[in-house]
Amino acid sequence: MPNEDLPCVAILGTCDTKLDELLYVRGQLLEVHRVRVTLFDVGRAPSTHPAVDVARSSILAFSGADSKSSSEPPSDVSSLSRAGFIATMASRVTPLLASLATAGMIHGLVALGGSGGSALASTVMRQLPLGFPKLLVSTMAAGDVRPFVGEADIAMLYSVVDIAGLNDILCPILDNAAGAIAGMARAYYARPRAAEEGAGKGKRIAITMFGVTTPAVTTARALLARYACTSYAFHANGAGGRALERLVSEGFFDGVLDLTTTELADELVGGVLSAGPHRLEAAARAGVPQVVSLGALDMVTFGPRASLPERFVREGRTIREHNTCVTIMRTTRDECVQLGRMIAKTLRGAGARPDRTEVWVPKGGMSGLDKDGGPFWDPDGVESLARAMKEEFEGDENGMQTRVVEREENINDPAFAKGMAQSLVRMMQLEPLNELETSLEEVGSG
Repeated sequence: MPNEDLPCVAILGTCDTKLDELLYVRGQLLEVHRVRVTLFDVGRAPSTHPAVDVARSSILAFSGADSKSSSEPPSDVSSLSRAGFIATMASRVTPLLASLATAGMIHGLVALGGSGGSALASTVMRQLPLGFPKLLVSTMAAGDVRPFVGEADIAMLYSVVDIAGLNDILCPILDNAAGAIAGMARAYYARPRAAEEGAGKGKRIAITMFGVTTPAVTTARALLARYACTSYAFHANGAGGRALERLVSEGFFDGVLDLTTTELADELVGGVLSAGPHRLEAAARAGVPQVVSLGALDMVTFGPRASLPERFVREGRTIREHNTCVTIMRTTRDECVQLGRMIAKTLRGAGARPDRTEVWVPKGGMSGLDKDGGPFWDPDGVESLARAMKEEFEGDENGMQTRVVEREENINDPAFAKGMAQSLVRMMQLEPLNELETSLEEVGSG
């Protein structure tokens, strides 16, 4: 049997319906991978199997520090609706698992489920710390997994067949799941020592990027590498924007170089990469220094060409098939006007401080496609956006106008990217790594 010096994997599942499959994974973890295991029962009907380590009754009795679960549980949770039961169990087991993870008593979580079990498990997983191993074996993993994963680092493995009986299709998949979570748990178990060695590297800066703004991000990261900070690039694909907003609101970041705000265009027009209605709010609310730009606001993203709404084709919109899975559409000048107003209203409404917020406008184009000779080139588009944004800022009743910096370059021009990065460096008062470097370059001072 594994000893106390080995990592512990938590198994979460409905033992009334998935007991055989859960016990199979448990056996693999104990006998093959030699890690410790704790099995949590979240089934509608309680299980009395001796392998269950944390019974449903113990989970329901746990309240911890989570205000959502501080009240007494219903006397009979079995009578709740399916949705009500999932919500109740998730509200109880989440703070329990979170407390165990924080205390270093568990080092990974694996769950098995159909649609209901996956909804319950993923609700729990999304609230656990980033970096903590989370693996969900699910019948739903081959479809749209956004409702399950959200902005969390959840790994999903498709079960191929339903999790309803052990067979020669499911067992190898469960073998892989056990091996995967055991490996992740071992890595996580060893990580605290490695984390201590890497501590103290200065401030943390979030950067947003898209394929068509990668040159700008590369330039900005190279400049920031000269200072006492670590940069973290987020793909502006919806989940990336939500993850950024969450981490900023949790106090993880000290500064934001929001170079790519394309998710706003998807939110406005109906693309597939929206980060939701609260994108661009967290840094302003928290007073975190931020330099914002208009990266890829010249486009809205859709899936395969056949998925593009027919009305856009009828309107004669400029459309480009980026690859077989991604189709992009040029935003119109009217949409650019709306985007300009959206940016100003969002920043102003979130309480953006003029001393900690700037918006940079690349008049030479908002992406690698929106440039002279490019397929999305429309200088009037970015001009219309900037004008609407400035007018909206000027309408601030409190006179708290955010500084708007207009430059002639394309967003991917090195001078533009350096200017944004240097502005954030000044705003954050970052110290250069080279003590002999006592002043910033003047390029990009605006």
